[in-house]
Amino acid sequence: MSGVLPVRVMVQDAWDEVLLELPSATSLRELKRQALKATRVTRDPDGYVLKFRGAELFDESRSLADSGLVPNGALIVLPRRRRPVR
Repeated sequence: MSGVLPVRVMVQDAWDEVLLELPSATSLRELKRQALKATRVTRDPDGYVLKFRGAELFDESRSLADSGLVPNGALIVLPRRRRPVR
């Protein structure tokens, strides 16, 4: 797969969805970083996990194309550790 891949990313901390159009060779790590930046989340990206279809994408060095993402696929960025409810 080559060219641009549109994806939708829900960032839980901001409770906001970001629409990104990235080259299919972009790494998952970069996608997560851009989604957090777009929602103005300033915490360390390593403190978050990226999920697609309910499964965590562990190898963030893989490209969007290599990870099996589809055009307009929905991803979610969640904190790595659950936060206590107060």
